[in-house]
Amino acid sequence: MNRTPQSHANAASDEFDLFELFHSVWRQKKLVIGCTVFAGLVGVGYALLAPRVYQVSSVLRPAAINELDALNRSEVYKLPPADALAKVGSQLDSYEARLNFFKANQGLFEAFQRPGRSLEQSFEAFNRNAINLVLPTSKDTDSPSSHIRLELQYPADINGVAILNGFVDYAIAAEREQVGADLKVIVNNRLAELKGKIDAARSNYETGKESKVATLLEGDKLKRARLEDELKALRMQMKMERSNRLAELAEAISIAKSMGIENPTTPSAMADAGRSGSGQVMRTEVTNQQIPLYFLGTEALEAERVALQRRTSDDFTNSRVAEISKELQLLEVNREVEVLNKRGNEDIFLQDVEPLRAEVARLRGLNIDMSNLQLVTIDRRAQEPLSPIKPRKIQVVALSLVAGLALGILAALIRHFALIHRDASSFSSQGDQRLSRRERKDDEPLT
Repeated sequence: MNRTPQSHANAASDEFDLFELFHSVWRQKKLVIGCTVFAGLVGVGYALLAPRVYQVSSVLRPAAINELDALNRSEVYKLPPADALAKVGSQLDSYEARLNFFKANQGLFEAFQRPGRSLEQSFEAFNRNAINLVLPTSKDTDSPSSHIRLELQYPADINGVAILNGFVDYAIAAEREQVGADLKVIVNNRLAELKGKIDAARSNYETGKESKVATLLEGDKLKRARLEDELKALRMQMKMERSNRLAELAEAISIAKSMGIENPTTPSAMADAGRSGSGQVMRTEVTNQQIPLYFLGTEALEAERVALQRRTSDDFTNSRVAEISKELQLLEVNREVEVLNKRGNEDIFLQDVEPLRAEVARLRGLNIDMSNLQLVTIDRRAQEPLSPIKPRKIQVVALSLVAGLALGILAALIRHFALIHRDASSFSSQGDQRLSRRERKDDEPLT
């Protein structure tokens, strides 16, 4: 009978009554309100005392087509507006470009410099989370390369507007210089290539010219040698013919002397001279045989022999000798070789180099000064922000109040369960003491 109420009490204590919990928390509303107020005061203090962080941004868009038209029409360097924007974006995201800008404008970053830090360490403190390059995603309405946004978060003692605008201008100028340097290298390489082709054509021309001159001179030399050989043979032939003629004359003179022929005569005349008669006779002699030479008589034959013996040259006796002399005289100077050697500007005789020269003239006339080239359009430059982005006072205070309220409720619940546990422990100890006293009574002997 004594243990039944205790078992019911224990069963009831194990069940949670939400109304009782709410009532217990409500009884401790001062604790909950105190925690909420305390957390709210902490949030207000943080919102008022935390360092202010500001944010500025700049938006870049592709340049107009006409801005890059002159560069693209050069047919040397192709740079569509989207590619130009991508190049500037790479420059903005480049660690080296940011470090160089940091070194060139140290006056803007004095707040990041600390004693004992190197310049690179100070730059790391700035670059770690300050600048953020934002590219549009595929879910955006515009194309992925339609624009680039550059954001900068900075404390109140930094001129973030000057830093961001200066860095954007620095990156664009650096990329413009890079494009100019690339264009200059490409043009110079193309000019060197064209110069090599023209030099090759000139070398081929000079080789061809030398070969032609050598061929002409060799032909003249060969022709001269043949003519000289022919002239020598002709003179030898004419000399032999003169010697033969002298021998014939000597033989004819001997025969004419033996026959007593002094003046020219014929066989018929000699036959008639041996006959006697006073009548005059006229004869006509027709024969197909050559009259022997000795019929010319010793006087004529002696005269011819003397003339032949006195002759110093037989060249006039053959017309071919004069022709050979003429041809040898013409071979003394090759006028074609002379004209080839006297050419002043030989480049005008080069073959298939007119297009190369035109390309060289075009490349040299290109304007490779990219100082005025507009790679991108700055759609929005950084402006002074109206308010800081950190801390967000209303959010901080609201979160502090919510956290304080939750902390107060948790404290009230903990206190409530602690009291229940303490009451249950004290009730259990009192019941055990009564039970022990009753058992002692039952153990006593009856009287």
